[in-house]
Amino acid sequence: MKYLHTMVRVADLEASMHFYCNLLGLTEVARYESEQGRFTLVYLSASADKEQAERDKCPTLELTYNWEPEKYDGGRNFGHLAYQVDDIYALCKKLQDGGVVINRPPRDGHMAFVRSPDNISIELLQAGEALPPAEPWQSMPNTGEW
Repeated sequence: MKYLHTMVRVADLEASMHFYCNLLGLTEVARYESEQGRFTLVYLSASADKEQAERDKCPTLELTYNWEPEKYDGGRNFGHLAYQVDDIYALCKKLQDGGVVINRPPRDGHMAFVRSPDNISIELLQAGEALPPAEPWQSMPNTGEW
């Protein structure tokens, strides 16, 4: 068995690409548009997986954008996506500066949660050992659900 991808339906492809690529740091490795099916599939990879994803088309996150407007509810019942990051504080700062709410701040220097524009919960985990607790994260309260 081999992991291929996780598919997430998105309501606004532009907003989702901004979040996943510009803020979270994923890279587009493939795109497929179906005029007949009226949808676009965009495959994204984490930087450490980019070479493999370009070669094997996995592991990836598949964003599915249906051209006919739809409202997607229930991001929480999906569970969450998880990414290991090099510097959880720097990424949380970048996300926050980009207007993303840090739902569960990295108070422990190890774990944080944010949500995508489509309300998908995303867990961020510090690579290696946890970073030493630091402000403003250490005293920041949780916001909403994750």
